[in-house]
Amino acid sequence: MSAKDNSYAAVNARKNEIMKASMGMDYDSFITSPVAFDYERMMRETGYSHEDIVRIQRETKVGNTPLFELKNLTDAVRKTAGPGKGARIFVKDEAANASGSFKARRASISAFEAAKKGYKGMIAATSGNYGAAVASQAAQRGLKCIIVQEVFDSRGVGQPEIVEKSRACEAYGAEVLRLSVGPELFYVLLRTLEDTGFFNASLYTPFGIRGVETLGSELAAQVRELTGKAPDAVCITHAGGGNLTGTARGLKLAGCDSTRVVACSVDLSGLHMASDRDFNRKSFTTGHTGFGVPFATWPDRVDVPRNAARPLRYMDEYQLVTQGEVFYVTEMLTKMEGLERGPAGNTSLTAAVTLARQMDRDQVVVVQETEYTGAGKHHNSQLSFARQNGIEVKRGNPEESIPGKSIIIPEHLDQVRGKVQDMDKLRLSYLKNAAKAHPVDKWTEQDYAFLAADVKRDLAWLKRVVNEL
Repeated sequence: MSAKDNSYAAVNARKNEIMKASMGMDYDSFITSPVAFDYERMMRETGYSHEDIVRIQRETKVGNTPLFELKNLTDAVRKTAGPGKGARIFVKDEAANASGSFKARRASISAFEAAKKGYKGMIAATSGNYGAAVASQAAQRGLKCIIVQEVFDSRGVGQPEIVEKSRACEAYGAEVLRLSVGPELFYVLLRTLEDTGFFNASLYTPFGIRGVETLGSELAAQVRELTGKAPDAVCITHAGGGNLTGTARGLKLAGCDSTRVVACSVDLSGLHMASDRDFNRKSFTTGHTGFGVPFATWPDRVDVPRNAARPLRYMDEYQLVTQGEVFYVTEMLTKMEGLERGPAGNTSLTAAVTLARQMDRDQVVVVQETEYTGAGKHHNSQLSFARQNGIEVKRGNPEESIPGKSIIIPEHLDQVRGKVQDMDKLRLSYLKNAAKAHPVDKWTEQDYAFLAADVKRDLAWLKRVVNEL
C-alpha cells in the first residue's frame, strides 16, 4: 500500500472528504449550485430545537448572562447629544460565560455534538476567544482538544493578545499548535483532522451559529423585562459574521422584527491580514475590517463547504471605528461603570455611543457582548506593544489616525463618531464574487432567490443591479 500523499496540494484536494468525516454532515445534500444552497434546511438539520440548545448550554455554564444598563455612560453621551437625544445604553455581559466570552455559546453545541457522535476530541483553527471556548467546553464533555493558532511573525514575536489566548487554551487542557502567519493554517488544520479523527469544531458550522441564537433571544427577553419593549438597535462586533448572524437569528425568534442590527468593526484598512509585516502592527486580532469586510462580501472563504454565518443576510447597518476610539471607550467603561472588559466587545460599545447620540432618549440601544480582559488582552498591553513596533500613540482627533502607523485616542467623548459604511457597495462586492464563482448567465431563479436573501434585498433590486454590473 502506497503512503498517503501529504503534500499541500494533495491535502487540499482531500478537504471535502476530510470535512465530511470530521463533522458527520453531508453538505452536498444542501448545495444547489456554486453560489446557492438551502440555508434554512442546513440550519434545521443540526437536529436541535431552541429549547434543546438552552438546556445543553445550561449544562456547561453557558448562557443566562446578565444585562446591565450603563447609566453613567448614557448620561455622558446625553451631554454631547442634541435636545431630546441620547438613547439608553445597555450591555449584555457575556464575560460571565465559562471561558469569558460569547464564544462559549458557539463551542457548546459542537462539543455536545462531538460527544454524542462518539468523537474522542475536538479541533479548531482560531487565534481568538473561540479557542479557549472550545477547550473549556471539551473539558466539560470529557473530550480532548487541539487548537491551531497563528501566533508569531517571522521574527518569532507573538501578538500579546494571541499569546494570552494560547495561555487560556492550555489552562483549559488543550494542546496548542502555534504557527507563524501565512497560508499553512488551513493545511495544518486538515492534516490534524485527518490524523486524529477528531471533530471539526469550526466557527462556521450550523452548530456554532445555532449556539449564538440564545444570545439574541435572551437579550430580547431581558430588554423587554427592563424597559417594556424590544430593543430599538443592537450593536454587534463583526469579524467572521457568526456573532452577528446568530444574534440576529435569535432576535427574530424572539419577535424583534423591527430591531436594527448594526455591525461594527475596527477600521484597519491598509493592513493585510496575511502580511508578515502587518501582523504585529494592529492592536486588534478580531472584530476588524481585515475579517469583517471580506467575510461580509464572500462568506464561503472558510474551512467548511458552506458557511452558516451570512452577515449581509441580517445586517441593517455597518459602522467602522478607529482603534483609538475603542481604547477611549474601553477606559470609559472601566472608570465610569466599574466594568473592566476586553477591547473586542468594546468595539460594538463604541458604535453604540455614536448611535445613542443620534437616537431619542426613550429609545434603547444594546451592546450584545463583553469579553474578559487581562494580560495581553488588556488595552494597556496592546498600546505598549504598538509603541514597541514603532506606532505613534497620542491624543487628538481619531479621524487622523493611520492603521499601522498611528493610534490617536480622542481627547473628549464628542470625538467618538465612527463612520457608516455604504451597504449597497458591500452588496455589489458580494455579487461580483458570486459572479466569479458562477457566471451570471448561468444563474437560475433559485440562485437569484438565494442571493437576494443573502444580501437582504428583493429580487427586483438584485436583477436591476446585476444588469448594471
